[in-house]
Amino acid sequence: MKIAFGNDHAGFDAPEPFYKPALVEHLEELGHEVLDCGSFDPEPVDYPDSAKAVANAILDGKVDRGILLCGTGIGISIAANRFPGIRAAVCTTPFMAQVTREHNDANILCIGRRVLTLDECKELIDIWLSEDFNGAERHQRRIDKIE
Repeated sequence: MKIAFGNDHAGFDAPEPFYKPALVEHLEELGHEVLDCGSFDPEPVDYPDSAKAVANAILDGKVDRGILLCGTGIGISIAANRFPGIRAAVCTTPFMAQVTREHNDANILCIGRRVLTLDECKELIDIWLSEDFNGAERHQRRIDKIE
């Protein structure tokens, strides 16, 4: 699967290991192709820029899904959801990661460096990438209303 990954400077928050490179490496080890949309170091950046880059990669058909990382996942999800056709979901539990795909067909997973451990981020990513939209009429009807 092709996945766009974007983050703000929280992806490089101390202490090491830095989440951003560790999560990109995790995705590649799972066999996914990663489009790295930045940021690339701990210098402060504005999360809407990363959200826009990942959203556009999805909307332009360059990738299948996206993952965004900021301090909490909240700000970057708000920015991503400004784009029609994007359904970005903040997840903090395995159940959230599962149902956001099954019920909401989320195309961007948003996670927070300052609220999750690195292992928790990896677990959420693994679950989210393994789930498909279940296509139930009630779920599709609700998604259609969003669009």
